[in-house]
Amino acid sequence: MKLNSLCLFFTLSLFHRVFTISQIVEETNHALTPPRGWNSYDSFCWTISEEEFLQNAALVKKLLHSSGYEYVVVDYLWYRRHVDGAYVDSLGFDVIDEWGRMIPDPGRWPSSRDGRGFTEVAKIVHNMGLKFGIHIMRGISTQAVNANTPILDITTGKAYEESGRKWYAKDIGMTERACKWMRNGFMSVDTKSGAGRAFLRSLYHQYADWGVDFVKHDCVFGDDLDVDEISVASEFWREHKRPIIYSLSPGTGVTPTMAKEINDLVNMYRVTGDDWDSWQDVTSHFDISRDFAAARMTGTKGLSGKSWPDLDMLPLGWLTDPGVNHGPYRNCKLSLNERKTQMTLWAMARSPLMFGGDMRNLDKSTLNLIAHPVLMEINSFSSDNKQFPYITSSSRFQIKNRGLNFQTRSLKNVGRSESIDLRLTSCKVGSAKGWFTRSVDNESEQVCWTRNFGSKYQAPFCLNKGGVLSASDEEMTFKQKYEHSFHLFSANTKDFCLSASQNRRLTSKEVPRVSFSPCRRHTNQLWGFNDNGTLVSSYSGLCASMYRIEGNAVPMGIRSWISSGTKGKIYLAFFNLNHDETIISVKMSDLLKGLPYQNSNISSCAGTEIWGGKDYGVIKDTLSIAVEMHGCALFVLRCT
Repeated sequence: MKLNSLCLFFTLSLFHRVFTISQIVEETNHALTPPRGWNSYDSFCWTISEEEFLQNAALVKKLLHSSGYEYVVVDYLWYRRHVDGAYVDSLGFDVIDEWGRMIPDPGRWPSSRDGRGFTEVAKIVHNMGLKFGIHIMRGISTQAVNANTPILDITTGKAYEESGRKWYAKDIGMTERACKWMRNGFMSVDTKSGAGRAFLRSLYHQYADWGVDFVKHDCVFGDDLDVDEISVASEFWREHKRPIIYSLSPGTGVTPTMAKEINDLVNMYRVTGDDWDSWQDVTSHFDISRDFAAARMTGTKGLSGKSWPDLDMLPLGWLTDPGVNHGPYRNCKLSLNERKTQMTLWAMARSPLMFGGDMRNLDKSTLNLIAHPVLMEINSFSSDNKQFPYITSSSRFQIKNRGLNFQTRSLKNVGRSESIDLRLTSCKVGSAKGWFTRSVDNESEQVCWTRNFGSKYQAPFCLNKGGVLSASDEEMTFKQKYEHSFHLFSANTKDFCLSASQNRRLTSKEVPRVSFSPCRRHTNQLWGFNDNGTLVSSYSGLCASMYRIEGNAVPMGIRSWISSGTKGKIYLAFFNLNHDETIISVKMSDLLKGLPYQNSNISSCAGTEIWGGKDYGVIKDTLSIAVEMHGCALFVLRCT
């Protein structure tokens, strides 16, 4: 009897250990490669219907699934009625349930009627062998707050109660923290209250019930940073039985230091503003992708697996325009060379690949590009990806770019004017610590930047400090809530206050700047001063810092990336950002400088250039190629 009990004990112990190990493996193998799929925004803005979405999903299955594209994502405002008067920041046109949660517009999503939400759409997508995703905004909708809906407690199925009373939307909605570029749409909730967390969990619980596999969370990152809400969401998805890809958007003003605060909470996060089909948008991604690769942020620990810096969707094929009320009507404006450059950079940087064009009008050249097998292989399986500085061009003039030397053919790129700019950054970096306060007279105070970029005799940059604006009883409550915060004015007027970020959504080519705008009661215009010399935004928790910038913000010259592949392959990409053809070269002896230590014994390389199809055979001393304007070259090298 004792022997049988002992055997049973060991059997149960072994089962428990195996189950625990398998559970750990399952929880850490999510998003092991950059996620890949299709998103509706670039082609439909917010207006897509159920029929249009499922048509696109079917074509993703037919044409792209074999290339690793598995997520089909409906982007924002799927709950907004598509009627006269509705637009991206309209108020009063959204469909919400009795608990203040967004539900699909039944006019565009007929299968959502009778409380079914996206359940039927998710089932259809899953039956195709694909995964279903949705876009969500920060916090709670203004419409729910205005209606003062009760909050659902998912543990009881009833209204949330705490401290002997029921809680409502107005108890948790933070009107002073409305999304700055969609003020009529959504605002933060008080995540420090049980009711605020209960509301957010009720949202995520509903999405899980619908069968959602991918959540794109907007207006919580970049200069809209809300770490508290990201943490609440991440905690819910981590506890959820079925794995969810958790994505953050947009990434205006993001730096590697800022991303390190959230990367382990998510699976992908945007590192730029919105990318559209302009050459300036494409080139704006070179510096930021270089910085994240240098910081070794690619494929680091994430939510139940890995996380990936996201360069944004691919605006290729048949598109619409940002912020409009209609679907696709035009072709991508990028040339074929520019499209190849974009896809090659996205692949070499190992960014998630989310195609944005209308699949129903997908041309052959775009299909061949977004499903190119070499690009797919690099994006999924390459390693040690980084910018490679050891290249030269046909010119002899060098321009410096953050310590890396590049060569350009044009002297016009040299004499660029410089100016000083005020931007947001992580409060943890040393460049944020440069502010001090000083008294001007007995009644006024200034906040000043200590560091001079020019003459040591130059007067410091100063802003006048003022109290929180208030008048009504509601505003007095706001003033008490932010009693240690203040407004900042220019020297000449108190009508315009310093705003931490602009009140519109920026594209990737636009520089996010701290600027002045008419004063109002919003945390985007409230600041706090810390003893360590940082000036912190009450809206995002980021800090203001002064930067020296060059007048010409459009990158020029040449760039290169390198990475290691499977079976001893080496991938080498050349990029020509100039406006004319440029010969780009690398000495084979310099190639080793960009490779991991284990490749240090390479003696010779042979290779092929992918876009031209030329076999270069054994490359002896120098690898050179003429690259057309805005174009690129991509080599697959096999070295011994």
